[in-house]
Amino acid sequence: MPFISKDWRSPGEVWVKTEEGWEKKKILECGRHFIQENLDSRCGTLNASDLNSLNRWLQEAEEDKENRPIDDSENLKTLQSLSDGNKNIPDGNTILQPHCHITLKCTKEIAGFNGLSDAFKRLDFRSAVHDVRRFNYICKLLDLLISHKLPALSGCAQKVLFTMLEEVAYQVSASQQNIHMLNRLLNQLQVMIDCACWGRPLGSTQLWENHLVSINRILSIANRIQIREPGDEVFPKLENLPEECVREILLRLADHKDLENSSKAYSVMARLCDEQRIWRELCQFHFTQQQINFVVDSTSSDGPTDWQNIYHKLRKAFGLREEYAEIIQLCRNCRALFWKSIGHPCIADTDPEFQEKLEAVDKSSLHVPIPPQAFLKFFSL
Repeated sequence: MPFISKDWRSPGEVWVKTEEGWEKKKILECGRHFIQENLDSRCGTLNASDLNSLNRWLQEAEEDKENRPIDDSENLKTLQSLSDGNKNIPDGNTILQPHCHITLKCTKEIAGFNGLSDAFKRLDFRSAVHDVRRFNYICKLLDLLISHKLPALSGCAQKVLFTMLEEVAYQVSASQQNIHMLNRLLNQLQVMIDCACWGRPLGSTQLWENHLVSINRILSIANRIQIREPGDEVFPKLENLPEECVREILLRLADHKDLENSSKAYSVMARLCDEQRIWRELCQFHFTQQQINFVVDSTSSDGPTDWQNIYHKLRKAFGLREEYAEIIQLCRNCRALFWKSIGHPCIADTDPEFQEKLEAVDKSSLHVPIPPQAFLKFFSL
């Protein structure tokens, strides 16, 4: 017989009104929402309603502070400093470590449900867009959501998705890089909206009117992006580099589309893109030696090996390898998702008894990399 309390069937949710709408109190408890608003150059200071909600939560948190984990008490100090108007955020990874605890399996006591919008906010995807190491990972995630999962997303998840897409547009506009990724996301979004039938995508008329306003704002940002050429004072330019340097640049491109577009830049790059070494090393990056040997042996040719032709055959047969500079990790100890370079507050770091159990365990096996496709499987999409 389970212990029946007020929270046994459902803990319920406490909501706090913010500038962006109603927000779950448990999301604000990690302190990321208000910290991000102060860090974001496009956001001003908290208004009176936000401060009243924050102070009311701080007063409630002080009453049960003794039962809080250590990291939450540190976040409490951070929120107090923000409510007092202090813009100096304390240093230390223990305060600003975005992470999200998830449910891996369903039991009678624990419902196997994870909120996608909550995970996006807890992992701080909105500000992670501006990190060059995480940009590709988040764009791939948005690509999967827009092209395959958009009709099934909840209204809250849709709002977060469009917020992230707007941040991608701001980042592309500021950096003038990865414009093709932004155009691909917008084209897929347009296709999904045009093909939507009655009852899909989910959401009310008012909700989608707000979404269309956000989409038009994102389109206006994308339409204003112009590639600015470096001034005359910048030297050397790309065309001034020696051929060996240009070849080294091309050898570091992982996408055949980038190579094909580079060949249109000027004659030196066009000649270098026809070199067999460029395509041979591209094959070795994406495919195993066994896969390469299989295609090479099946290709009957009396002349020299055409590595560009072999690459396209390998791409159609096995698909391309996905490589990310930064990737989400799953901690086996505390079942939390986190960014590898930032880390997370783990039970293994605070519990001496738990640390003794891990002495004979390979530490590298405790953190599992989670690609974008596997990330979405945690949320029943």
